[in-house]
Amino acid sequence: MVVPTGPLRQNLNVVRPSVRIAPSILAADFARLGEEARAVAAAGADWLHLDIMDGHFVPNISFGPAVVKALRREVAIPFDVHLMIAPADPYLAAFAEAGADLISVHPEAGPHLHRTLQTIRGLGKRAGVVLNPATPVQAVEHVLDLADLILVMTVNPGFGGQSFLESQLPKIAALRRMIDATGREIALQVDGGVTAETAPRCIAAGADVLVAGTAVFGAPDYAAALAALRGNSESPPSRSPPPRHAA
Repeated sequence: MVVPTGPLRQNLNVVRPSVRIAPSILAADFARLGEEARAVAAAGADWLHLDIMDGHFVPNISFGPAVVKALRREVAIPFDVHLMIAPADPYLAAFAEAGADLISVHPEAGPHLHRTLQTIRGLGKRAGVVLNPATPVQAVEHVLDLADLILVMTVNPGFGGQSFLESQLPKIAALRRMIDATGREIALQVDGGVTAETAPRCIAAGADVLVAGTAVFGAPDYAAALAALRGNSESPPSRSPPPRHAA
């Protein structure tokens, strides 16, 4: 198995602010996707979050590898690709080739999560696991050795602009404890209803990557929107950081 050593583009582990912000292109103007991607990158986004929806696993359809490949030519920031498709395995190579740096999948999107994560890492990419609101933390307990990111959905996936589910905050905290116990550098991401108001609660629970769609692309000033999110997370939560491990 190929162990990912990081893309030639900006490394996923490079942290500018204390918490990384990954604007979701799903909330952008689809008639101007390239321009929108360049705009948020110029405004200081750390990653670009790309939601892939198939109309089967979730009740909506977004875009596929061709759009990811087209956007890859527009910006150099890491591409955080969230696959809301089932089955996911047949499409992993296509998204890797299109320019994904990190590929996240749902445990429910295939029969063998462990094998799926192995495949992603074998493609030289970082691997993530996504937990829906009703998916328990135990779903990732036995695959943390292969995970580079855990994503907690704080809305039910499939549509942007939904309200934040407060019920997911204890799950974020539980995952933070689980990740810290491994001693590995596993990113803990939150997606769904993240705003300048909800971001502090996510950070306090232990999240270190925030996906924000409407809160960024719905704002008149992208740089100001990113600053508002970071303004709520400049002081890290009062917890010991996980020990560093060799890359």
